[in-house]
Amino acid sequence: MASFTNPARASLIAHLITTPHSIMNTAYRCTCGLIDVHAHCLPAAYRKALYDAGLATLDGGYPIPEWSPEKATAIMEQNGIDTMILSVSSPSVSFLPEREARVRLARTINEDIAQFRRDYPGRFGGFMTLPLPHVAESLVEIDHAFDQLGLDGVIIETNSDGKYLGDPALAPIFSQLNERHATIFLHPTAPACFSAVGLGRPAPLFEFPCDTARTVIDLVFSDTLKRCANLKLILPHAGGVLPAIAQRIALLSPMPVMKPAPKSSAEVITELKGLYYDLAMSANQPTFDVLRTLAPLSQIMVGTDFPFQPAANVARNIADFRALGGLSPEEHRGIARENALRLFPHFARVDGQAS
Repeated sequence: MASFTNPARASLIAHLITTPHSIMNTAYRCTCGLIDVHAHCLPAAYRKALYDAGLATLDGGYPIPEWSPEKATAIMEQNGIDTMILSVSSPSVSFLPEREARVRLARTINEDIAQFRRDYPGRFGGFMTLPLPHVAESLVEIDHAFDQLGLDGVIIETNSDGKYLGDPALAPIFSQLNERHATIFLHPTAPACFSAVGLGRPAPLFEFPCDTARTVIDLVFSDTLKRCANLKLILPHAGGVLPAIAQRIALLSPMPVMKPAPKSSAEVITELKGLYYDLAMSANQPTFDVLRTLAPLSQIMVGTDFPFQPAANVARNIADFRALGGLSPEEHRGIARENALRLFPHFARVDGQAS
């Protein structure tokens, strides 16, 4: 499998020509094939469901992009991406009011993603969608998507109908995923109060990074992360605002007002360092440097957010990643693919690590 094609190489060379010399002196140019853990799809049935519900835009006005496997693989070829792990983005299935409709659509989405994996072996992975916040039905879907469809993990929105992930009602879901040592891709969605605080602008602009931190705080102080120590959680967009406020959270965590119970500062930081972080929309040097203050390099992976990020934004983010300074060749390759292969080792077997 070609891992870094001519268009991608030409794009990188063009980027390096315009990169300031001072930055180039500190950067190692990683040209290995990438594993993208944050890529989305819009299968035909999902797009139809959005249309039937009257949704022309998502999350406060964000446009619904076009998507097909062919468009995705073209982006991969242009940017040196070996594998994309697909998922359905916000609002997942929560726009449907009926429980049964959510269950049916989640099953259809998972079957469609499994088909993409079969049609493009090694090129696509897939995270299952759950009909949250409905617990019993989600437990059934977890078993089906893992055991029958062979999907790679699960995508869970930061809140479902306003219910955040530390809610005790959702504990059986995390317990079952913990038993399976599952990988969870955490994806932001708009908070229930978005109409009051969104300022008329799309939720991805600001509320997504905040809602990521909000639900992680809930997972920490509900002791979900401690109780479910086998889980591997991937946070998008370099953790949103979490790295910037991590020390603030740790400072306040021992205070008696923290509910349901205080925690030591050291314990909070340890739990946050144990999470994984992707670089979708966040591979620029300033954001990466902030992320490094919290996340070990072994916990950082590549993401594109395609197709919700258009081709030009994907190319810019990947070029920024390949030019990141202050990393050894081994560290750069780790973020590019090796860290993801620890979570999804079967992709190494498929592509033979040809990149």
